[in-house]
Amino acid sequence: MTQRTGFLFCWLIQRLQFPQLLLLDVTCHAIVCCLLQPGLERTMLPVDPVKENYVRKVKNCVFSIAFPTPFKSRVRLVAVSKEVLEDILDLDLSVSETDDFIQLVSGEKILFGSVPLAHRYGGHQFGIWADQLGDGRAHLIGIYMNRKGEKWELQLKGSGKTPYSRHGDGRAVLRSSVREFLGSEAVHHLGIPTSRAASLVVSDDEVWRDQFYDGNVVKERAAVVLRVAKSWFRIGSLEILAHYGELDLLRPCTGCSAYSRSSMYSVAFSRCSRTLLDFIIQEHFPSVDVGEPNRYVDFFSVVVSETAQLIALWTSVGFAHGVCNTDNFSLLSITIDYGPFGFMEAYNPDFVPNTSDDERRYKIGNQANIGMFNLNKLSQALNPLLDPRQKQLAALILEGYPDLYYTRFRELFKAKLGLLGERKGDEDLIAFLLHLMEKTAADFTMTFRQLSEITQSQLQELNIPQQFWALQTISKHELFPAWVSQYLLRLKSNMNDSDSERRKRMMTVNPRYVLKNWMAESAVRKAERNDFSEVRLLQQVLQHPFQKHSTAEKAGYASPTPSWAKNLRVSCSS
Repeated sequence: MTQRTGFLFCWLIQRLQFPQLLLLDVTCHAIVCCLLQPGLERTMLPVDPVKENYVRKVKNCVFSIAFPTPFKSRVRLVAVSKEVLEDILDLDLSVSETDDFIQLVSGEKILFGSVPLAHRYGGHQFGIWADQLGDGRAHLIGIYMNRKGEKWELQLKGSGKTPYSRHGDGRAVLRSSVREFLGSEAVHHLGIPTSRAASLVVSDDEVWRDQFYDGNVVKERAAVVLRVAKSWFRIGSLEILAHYGELDLLRPCTGCSAYSRSSMYSVAFSRCSRTLLDFIIQEHFPSVDVGEPNRYVDFFSVVVSETAQLIALWTSVGFAHGVCNTDNFSLLSITIDYGPFGFMEAYNPDFVPNTSDDERRYKIGNQANIGMFNLNKLSQALNPLLDPRQKQLAALILEGYPDLYYTRFRELFKAKLGLLGERKGDEDLIAFLLHLMEKTAADFTMTFRQLSEITQSQLQELNIPQQFWALQTISKHELFPAWVSQYLLRLKSNMNDSDSERRKRMMTVNPRYVLKNWMAESAVRKAERNDFSEVRLLQQVLQHPFQKHSTAEKAGYASPTPSWAKNLRVSCSS
């Protein structure tokens, strides 16, 4: 380890302040004290008083103490995000080459004073209340404040059993971990709010998975992803408290000190645990006045607006989350919990990447509706804290969700077509194109990208060069010339615009590369043979999805789906 590397790693260790357990007395909850910086006062959230790590029903707390389970075999580093290490964790990339780093990110080493936690939450899964869920294979190992003053929660996924593991083994397999690592980084570089992946390690420990829930159990290798996010709280975090009537954890009691934004951790250390909802507002919703009586309504309004924005962004790049349960919907409206997600290839509003979703509940064309369903469940969780007038306000806010979504959807797709200003018929032009794409099964990503690259004169002459293969597909529809005529006419109404400016503008919003299922599968197959080259190549390419790369072109990442991958399925188990 070089002197600089050693210094940076020690600096991270010193600045990573971990949850520590204090038992005030036998009648009081255990308290999590997140000491993020010397001099800041303690933040209190209740912890399960049972310290043993076994699967059980947990009540009257937000977290349980749970330590990661180290691997028994050799651990290899598959990939690491230079950007996350350097820009978020203030580390030099060379740190990732050290044994200390591998031990930390695999869960083998727990830093002195650390008490890792598993979060308790519930949720509606496929529309049905699933009761207690929680972090069944994830451990919060610390909260880091970086040199920019940003706080990031560090969480290991696949690091062993917790009280919330239910029937699981607490592990994640290499296959799903590669997908999570690449998927979260790809979504980030597409400009969509998301958790980040710092590292991915794999062991030789064996786990068994029924990949497609068809009775075919296979042996796979266990892996761990180090994920970072501003917060891992989700709609289910509040649902579980409301469901069990644990309202003291939702609302402040009369004995609590008033909250102040002068310091993020300015709550007096008292016997009363700080409420989860006020904690979330204080830490993550600066636009909401924590002293305002309507703060919960204001909080709900922000979540509704930002959820509409998030799902519109997903749709604009053809991203289907796959498992839009309330336990997978972040209260901060970031993309979390990458399971059987997928980027749509041929345009199809019924596209669903999750092969276990037989009813296609979470198909890409239904994600906006599911967003409203989930927000309604959030509203129900907030109801015990609201008076009749506030409940009416919350209902009105929720009624405005469809307009918020559609407005953002229209803005994004107008930008994808290079349209400036507002013109009557813009919505029809977008819908017309999507109809043609659906009828011809045109590639979603490349249709918009190639519209960004082709000239107006080529379109006008209906002279589609061979390299614009997606446009050649859609041009086979008899109504394509009619759409082209309408599109070119609309482009003429763009004020102070030129064809070169249009193409340049469109290429900044229409990616050339997204993580298609076959690309991820190709990387997984190599990684399972300890060849991590394609994982790292894809990581490099997906960091610049709007720029043309010679290596990506050679790999066929902007080409039609190869024949071997035509009928690939996304595995359900992870």
